[in-house]
Amino acid sequence: MNKLHSYLSLTRLDRPVGIYLVLWPALWALWLASDGMPSLYLLFVFILGAVLMRSAGCIINDYADRHFDGHVERTCNRPLATGAISGKEALVFFGILCFIAFLLVLTLNTLTVILSLGAVLLATLYPFMKRHTYWPQAFLGAAFAWAIPMAFSAVQNDVPWQAWPIFIVTMVWSLIYDTAYAVGDMKDDLKIGVKSTAILFADKLVAIIGLFQVVMLALLIWIGVLFSLGKIYYAGLIIVAVWFTYDLMRLHKKEDSLAFKIFIQNHWIGFIILVSIALDLAI
Repeated sequence: MNKLHSYLSLTRLDRPVGIYLVLWPALWALWLASDGMPSLYLLFVFILGAVLMRSAGCIINDYADRHFDGHVERTCNRPLATGAISGKEALVFFGILCFIAFLLVLTLNTLTVILSLGAVLLATLYPFMKRHTYWPQAFLGAAFAWAIPMAFSAVQNDVPWQAWPIFIVTMVWSLIYDTAYAVGDMKDDLKIGVKSTAILFADKLVAIIGLFQVVMLALLIWIGVLFSLGKIYYAGLIIVAVWFTYDLMRLHKKEDSLAFKIFIQNHWIGFIILVSIALDLAI
């Protein structure tokens, strides 16, 4: 039972925020690609796929950080850091989850199957980027955003160019919330030599996050035009803009715990956008 608990802890299913951050953009794309409610089977595949791939992403992240997590207060009790699970066991578990996710994708069309290989590559690559670049958050965003072309492919058997602005929005959004997440780890990251956008932006962090928020909102407006969305959608964007302003005010206080709270709450941004799209297309 202790071993089972360690495996569950490795997937972080008890902290589903990461699942939501993967899932909401995928559902944006499914609704927009379907011009309304997607099929129940596609919803099943993408929801379960988000759970599996986020869990797999947590495993490979902890594997990459297994020699660092023990030196960070927030992560020192993770199963790989404590030795409750070995590196080999973690890699096997990662492979099993990816295989199950791939079996799900095999029930879709050939183009979506091919695209799914990119999702595995990005999920595997991201955790190692924090050793080599100050922009690991961009790689995380690309990994999360890869569900966008997959969703369009699953619905339309094609990836139209209109899918890529949604992809870029998802990447920009990840730079916003994952930079806030990295604020809480800055002291430990500097000590152990891990890089992040929070370290890179330094004293200009609030201003740069504000810029990313403006870019995201502008892209969301463009997406509304591309997909002929109406008043309900744009009302949702007003709520998002107000929320972003509130987050900037909180980030300005430069409190680690508050920055982490901003990250935890940010998935509601994605949910608001999803509800706005779904209601607008339904009415």
